[in-house]
Amino acid sequence: MSNSTRRDLGGRYAANGVTSPKLAAARDFAGRELLYLSPGGAGRMHALAPLQTLGWTLRRVVDARGAMRMLHANLRLPHAVLIDLREGFDARDLDELGPALSVHNAGWIAGIAADQVEDPIVRRLIRDYCYDYVTLPCPETVLHTVIGHAYGMAALACGHNDDTGSNYVDGMVGESEAMRSLCRVLNKAASTDAPAFIAGETGTGKELAAMAIHRHSRRQRNPFVAINCGAIPHNLIESELFGYERGAFTGAQQRKLGRIEMANGGTLFLDEIGDLPLESQTSLLRFLEQGSIDRLGGQGPVKIDVRIVSATHHDLELAVAEGRFRSDLYHRLCVLRLQLPPLRERGGDIDLLADYALQRYSQENTRGLKGFSPCARHAMHRHAWPGNVRELINRVRQAVVMAEGRYITAADLRIGALGDGQPMTLEEARDAATREAIERALHRNRRRLGESARELGVSRVTLYRLMQKLGMRGSEEDVSEEAETA
Repeated sequence: MSNSTRRDLGGRYAANGVTSPKLAAARDFAGRELLYLSPGGAGRMHALAPLQTLGWTLRRVVDARGAMRMLHANLRLPHAVLIDLREGFDARDLDELGPALSVHNAGWIAGIAADQVEDPIVRRLIRDYCYDYVTLPCPETVLHTVIGHAYGMAALACGHNDDTGSNYVDGMVGESEAMRSLCRVLNKAASTDAPAFIAGETGTGKELAAMAIHRHSRRQRNPFVAINCGAIPHNLIESELFGYERGAFTGAQQRKLGRIEMANGGTLFLDEIGDLPLESQTSLLRFLEQGSIDRLGGQGPVKIDVRIVSATHHDLELAVAEGRFRSDLYHRLCVLRLQLPPLRERGGDIDLLADYALQRYSQENTRGLKGFSPCARHAMHRHAWPGNVRELINRVRQAVVMAEGRYITAADLRIGALGDGQPMTLEEARDAATREAIERALHRNRRRLGESARELGVSRVTLYRLMQKLGMRGSEEDVSEEAETA
């Protein structure tokens, strides 16, 4: 067998035969916890003994109380739990298991006898609580795979991830290349006081990006003040921005500081700047040129030191061309430009954001949701997300409240085949599935092409060519290396 053939078969066999499948698996599973819940059959644990040679820590508990004690010993540590239902569990025993079955850091697998699949109590337990089930005894490889997957789901639920750092950057969740690129630009924008402009569709998180710039800048200890220029009536926007003195007009009983002055020393975020009326654009331009404001009814200019960050979902260049926005103000505001990607272009970030929203709002459902069903995952990746991240968060929160099962479905999210436009062609469906598989592998392997290719069972060159076809990128180092060899 040639070296290239060995790599194509998954990379488990090195050219010199250094790494065996068992050693590689032991490395992958090292330090993972497996609980075996069985009230009587201690002797049956011998079937699980091979897992210990793969690096698993195997523990046995005999009842619900023991399982709860073990799982609560460290809620940050994920566990796979195999419950052997061949040992004669009755309805009362399963009721006592309720609290343990709902613990977020456990991925449950049911082991059953062949005839138990028709038992309604067993069927309900598997449907509502278990990641999967196996008919025991079963082939060793099947059992190992199912247990490994259940552990992985528990790791996601409790935020445990051995391979990557945090997915949360200043409130923005994402590991896609688009988000990584955005974070690099955010860091550069934070290192200067130049005005920054953030473009992006509604719901993409423009205010979160502005806050991230502020928190990483030298102004972080000073105020961050936001104003939505499209939410304030045109006749009030000037007083909101610049303030006024007592007696400046009828009803002005005391001095009012404007938002610009309130942000002195810090950052002013002008959201929906494209909705600012032309007369206010002139006043804002004067402030940017002079660095001072004149309160309505004031006696003279007031010096202000503030960094301006603006944003809009409108096309400002088109607004300038049509005369709805001053070109000189546009160039003053757009010294640095950041573009937030729409959710439909962020691939695997959809899953990360959905899991984040579920974890954030899960307490609003008293039944203890376990996650998303495969149909929900598929529907989320097919949906166009016109409302972007805001729409996803709102749909998940609504589904948390309305879901009747243990897993959120596409129907709970109110997305699916209906209303999603034209159905996919076979080629589109194949490309979507390939993209999702690659994104997940890259995420698990810190975007390293070599490790991702081994996991997917293809060569590095094949993976690189697939990514080129789908318009994807890996790490800069791996991509440059593959470009030279492809």
